[in-house]
Amino acid sequence: MDQNLHSPQRRLIELRIEHADLDDLIDARGAAPLDELALRRLKKRRLLLRDQIARLEAELDPPEPA
Repeated sequence: MDQNLHSPQRRLIELRIEHADLDDLIDARGAAPLDELALRRLKKRRLLLRDQIARLEAELDPPEPA
């Protein structure tokens, strides 16, 4: 059971959820901009999450050799 809590698949799900939450937050701030610096930081975090998701997906499902 403990292994399931730290599995790569679970981590991938957590990253996707956080990325979706940031998307929603960024969209909401775009409609009512507050702080440009905070918005840039959110976008940078979202980009880092996207990179982590892509890396983890590649580890879990590597491309087949040609």
